[in-house]
Amino acid sequence: MSTPRTYEVRTYGCQMNVHDSERLTGLLEGAGYAAAPTGEQADVVVFNTCAVRENADNKLYGNLGHLAPVKAAKPGMQIAVGGCLAQKDRTTITERAPWVDVVFGTHNIGSLPVLLERARVQQEAQVEILESLDVFPSTLPTKRESAYAAWVSVSVGCNNTCTFCIVPALRGKEKDRRPGDILAEVRALVAEGVTEVTLLGQNVNAYGVEFGDRQAFSKLLRACGEIEGLERVRFTSPHPAEFTDDVIEAMAETPNVMPSLHMPLQSGSDRVLRAMRRSYRSSKFLGIIDRVRAAIPEAAITTDIIVGFPGETEEDFLETLRVVRESRFASAFTFQYSKRPGTPAAVLDDQVPPEVVKDRYGRLADLVNEIAWEENKAIVGRTVELMVAEGEGRKDAETLRLSGRAPDNRLVHFAAPDPRLGTPRPGDMVTAEVTYAAPHHLVADRVLAVRRTRSGDAWEARTAAPAAPSGVSLGMPSLGVPAPLPAAPACG
Repeated sequence: MSTPRTYEVRTYGCQMNVHDSERLTGLLEGAGYAAAPTGEQADVVVFNTCAVRENADNKLYGNLGHLAPVKAAKPGMQIAVGGCLAQKDRTTITERAPWVDVVFGTHNIGSLPVLLERARVQQEAQVEILESLDVFPSTLPTKRESAYAAWVSVSVGCNNTCTFCIVPALRGKEKDRRPGDILAEVRALVAEGVTEVTLLGQNVNAYGVEFGDRQAFSKLLRACGEIEGLERVRFTSPHPAEFTDDVIEAMAETPNVMPSLHMPLQSGSDRVLRAMRRSYRSSKFLGIIDRVRAAIPEAAITTDIIVGFPGETEEDFLETLRVVRESRFASAFTFQYSKRPGTPAAVLDDQVPPEVVKDRYGRLADLVNEIAWEENKAIVGRTVELMVAEGEGRKDAETLRLSGRAPDNRLVHFAAPDPRLGTPRPGDMVTAEVTYAAPHHLVADRVLAVRRTRSGDAWEARTAAPAAPSGVSLGMPSLGVPAPLPAAPACG
């Protein structure tokens, strides 16, 4: 029997890309490919790209350049490029890197195995970019990276027109899955041992726009609450303009919907928000925060903020600092504005000088860290239930601690429990007392209980047999296994 060709998927960008890579992996394995063993060069390398990040194209072409001599020395090797940058650049990729075999877009990830075979047989590059979805991605085979946590897409695309964002142009208008299909997928995941799901969409709280139900998302949250065995439900990312009180009520009244919320602010200045085409103002944003905290006092709220948007003045920036102080974010993804080719903001006049942007970015980061630290210190002494995570703590081997996520999604490093309590596995639950706070994590050196779960059983079953490497490497440091990680920066 011939040895199967091996693959590696390299992922850059948001949660949607990470989830797409799970589907690409499932498709390749379904077509007979095998994950490349660690340290070995794969026969097929797939880049799942992002066009939102600064210098995304430079990073891609740099990586492609490094692979050119490798491919030349390895007969039969293939390189494929997909994702948002492929959707945007199309034929430019094969012009700049003629050794690439396949280019596919965000709407036809299911075509990858066929395109690879066609390129191999015809000995020429295959470029296939569709303008709309060929098949909803959730119908494709998936190889999940986690035994205990999973992404579940509720929609793809976005109907907003933010001037700094190119995602709607690349992923298209919003398309919603039917509620029954989503819930069927969640139930199937729970049957496999998953106990935490993250509902995923470019703008999750606009879910239902296609079939005319403005309360579809809150209904979906409540329906998830009725699924036996599903312990934790999260979602990302909502949009402040469409975040309604029925969602807050559903979060507060559904026990397995976690008290964590990622709510992108982008700017605290109403003038800048208008220039960004963000259809809300700072007062509305703060009103949402107040209502969430009134209904869910323990909620941890995170955000995204852009510094140095064209035309931003010092007064505008001070308004952002004001909103940050009032919002008391648990953490924030902060970005220095950079031009994204193809976005309206890229051609605006009055670009802010880089040295001014850098100064404001530093001041904002200092304030965000100061508030996050204060908020974390207030948790010291509390008892929290943690879902044990796999591969979260970079220093766990040195400190002899394990890591997990609290209900509010804060990262907690905890001491190895007394052996009489049992050895916790990824997916199990640990009850511990928080003993120390840092700006970006908590420490719990007093473990009170260990609860073994079906997720821990699933993790153990997956790892008991010699498991092949996943073949999926992530190109951004803030993402690993799906759901237990903090909300990644939202495209919206």
